[in-house]
Amino acid sequence: MPKFERHVFICTNQRDASSPRGCCDPEGKGEFQKLFKDKIAERGLKGSVRANKSGCLDQCEHGQTVVVYPEQVWYGRVKAEDIDEIIESHIVGGKPVDRLVLPDECINTKECAHRKRKA
Repeated sequence: MPKFERHVFICTNQRDASSPRGCCDPEGKGEFQKLFKDKIAERGLKGSVRANKSGCLDQCEHGQTVVVYPEQVWYGRVKAEDIDEIIESHIVGGKPVDRLVLPDECINTKECAHRKRKA
């Protein structure tokens, strides 16, 4: 079997509803990942693109988080209605969806403008 051209990692982490950081999969059903997987298959990309469940990507303040490799593009605030655009523009067309890309200064850092500061 040939290698996948791209991997799409979709955060499915669950946090307690009272967490100030938020949660990517509050109901724990993995529906967002399933939707990505279905849309990839509908587009005829099954076998070359893989939609993977991910544990916590530590970007909770940025809403639903998705990462596309090998480009290492981190998306935040992703909604179900954004999935087709990510697939068409980035996965098929090679152009990331700029309005959803997380700033580099927010990735793997202790602080970013979006993180709630501890009192």
